[in-house]
Amino acid sequence: MLPIGSLVILSHSREINTVQLADDSGMNVTDRDTPYAIAMWDFSWLERRYEGGGYSDWDTALDELITRGYDAVRIDAYPHLVSADPTHEWTLPPAFEASEWGAPTTCHVEVFPALTEFITACADRDVAVALSSWFREDTTNVRRGIHQPADLASVWIETLDSIADTGLLDTVAWVDLCNEFPLSMWAPYFNNPDDDHHTRRRAPAARRWITESIASVRSAYPEQAYCFSETAGPGKSWGREPEPEMDLIDTHLWLMNTSDFFDWSHDIDSAEHYVWIEKQGQRRYKANPSRWHSTLEAEIDAVAEWSRTIGLPLTTTESWALIHYKDWPGLNWDWIKELCAVGTQKAAETGRWAAISTSNFCGPQFRGMWNDVEWHQTQTAAIKNATIEV
Repeated sequence: MLPIGSLVILSHSREINTVQLADDSGMNVTDRDTPYAIAMWDFSWLERRYEGGGYSDWDTALDELITRGYDAVRIDAYPHLVSADPTHEWTLPPAFEASEWGAPTTCHVEVFPALTEFITACADRDVAVALSSWFREDTTNVRRGIHQPADLASVWIETLDSIADTGLLDTVAWVDLCNEFPLSMWAPYFNNPDDDHHTRRRAPAARRWITESIASVRSAYPEQAYCFSETAGPGKSWGREPEPEMDLIDTHLWLMNTSDFFDWSHDIDSAEHYVWIEKQGQRRYKANPSRWHSTLEAEIDAVAEWSRTIGLPLTTTESWALIHYKDWPGLNWDWIKELCAVGTQKAAETGRWAAISTSNFCGPQFRGMWNDVEWHQTQTAAIKNATIEV
């Protein structure tokens, strides 16, 4: 086990393993002719394994995923915990106060062998797995052991080593080294929390982290596709040059963060937010749905044109309506589904997306969305009938 910070990229045995896999592109997202229909299962796949959490039985959850037409999932691989001790029982405080990702209270997880068991279940069903990390906080705060790009690369190389050792690398669609980098919640090892995260992404320090860490991981696993996912939104310029070493752009795009639909007057992870949605958000949308449809479509067109200019494919694994929603008194799913259908089908039409999520809520814990099997099948059919220009 390598300590965080010691970047030994390849052992002799790892070189052999890499050569064996070099001619097998597997489910690599950059080799696709049609987009993946992808669901974001984040850290919920491991932290919501209690009865009623939606993931207590992975076989059932994955079979339901396939019934709805999805052929990929994006999950947290917990690379910092794998690097520190993959079989240790880690204690994790809840990531969210009022939203339905991860356990709603403190939970205990062991990443191995769960990670490879889950990927095996996906592989058995031809479901591709996009690896990411929200760098979940644990009670020892081991994520603070990452101090520089070499450390970030090291934890990912060790995680990919463990997946390679079980022969599962060809199930990996791509590797997102940090969710929504450099948001302080997910990348505290980089951030000054007082900075404006929308401008930090373009800062030289942030670009250095992206470039150097991807280059190091790629030297160990050259056949994988790599990125650092990001949020769309105010201050983001679609005309900018992409960060070096990126193979794709995973941009998380919602009407909520790319328009004036929401005024950001309160914490979106709070009971107050769900009250706002009930009292104002639904009414605001239904008063002029065509306005919001055209606003979302225009943003998607702008991202697609940027993708053409820079020559990189797009993925969107968190999308199109609101960032937070759930089964809650007074909240209806009809308008969320309507808006998400507009975003899904518009993205598919552009030819620039290599993986498309239908919403933030295509997981079994969101019963009001999950139970509408026909809606999911309609959206995933639109994705799978699309073509990719790049």
